[in-house]
Amino acid sequence: MITIASRKSRLAMWQALHVQALLKKTLKIEEVNILGLSTVGDEILDRSLSKIGGKGLFVKELESALIEGKAQLAVHSLKDVPMELPDGFVLRAVLPREDPRDAFVSNHYMSLDDLPHGAKVGTSSLRREFQIKLYRPDLKIFSLRGNLDTRLKKLDSGDYQGIILAAAGLKRLNLKERIRQFIPLDVSLPAAGQGALAIETLKNFDINGEFSLESLCDGKTNHEVMTERKVSAALDANCQLPLAVFCEKKTISPFFSLKAKLAFPDGENLCESEHVGDDPNILVQEVLTDLTQQGAEDVIKSLRKK
Repeated sequence: MITIASRKSRLAMWQALHVQALLKKTLKIEEVNILGLSTVGDEILDRSLSKIGGKGLFVKELESALIEGKAQLAVHSLKDVPMELPDGFVLRAVLPREDPRDAFVSNHYMSLDDLPHGAKVGTSSLRREFQIKLYRPDLKIFSLRGNLDTRLKKLDSGDYQGIILAAAGLKRLNLKERIRQFIPLDVSLPAAGQGALAIETLKNFDINGEFSLESLCDGKTNHEVMTERKVSAALDANCQLPLAVFCEKKTISPFFSLKAKLAFPDGENLCESEHVGDDPNILVQEVLTDLTQQGAEDVIKSLRKK
């Protein structure tokens, strides 16, 4: 028997059920249970993530379940996983990536361009905030916490004229019709790992079966998101650091494209870089060099003090 640790939100449970089905179908494991848990990140909703500790708040309780033997696997949205895992843990597999883009959701407006001057827009992300401010400086950006359904309810109650969510979550929950605009990557670059699911285990865990968990890993997605995470890790990025980074393997080609943006939440002191090449490690260094030369370290130091 295998038990999967998951957050309790509807999206997180969809992700756990997806992995459950893969384990049964691909790894031929007959009994796979799901343990739903509430995390600190789910429970504290009156403050932004940057104020209460960042990404790790969504994974600590799941990792505790692994240590205590209550579960053997934890399923995460990769963008919620800190760049450095605690000792004794490992990401066993990264599944094929869903749409990595951000999505504009509104009940009255079809795109960011259609929003009236000074409209209220909700987002949980400093990364999204600075990019939207760069594109539409007139918009009023407000913090929007809670799971996907909670955020949609706040929009429907009239608190905002538009909100920004990850397209992947909306698609996975069959809510694609709520999307008014898939925001172009040149307007809003995603977070490292956005759209990808990861399976975490203890390092000493092994499934005795015909296949290993690693067989579930998608090579293209893994290359892309691990390259993104290297940029994020080098900058010691968390929710206090509004970093956007996206890597894409070119179709039928050995080349990768790597883009990154960093700025203050209001869009000031923008640092950005884009490189194309066949060695992701070299691309990471080229992007980091560009960001450093543009003053990224000063931006990071200033944000750390806040």
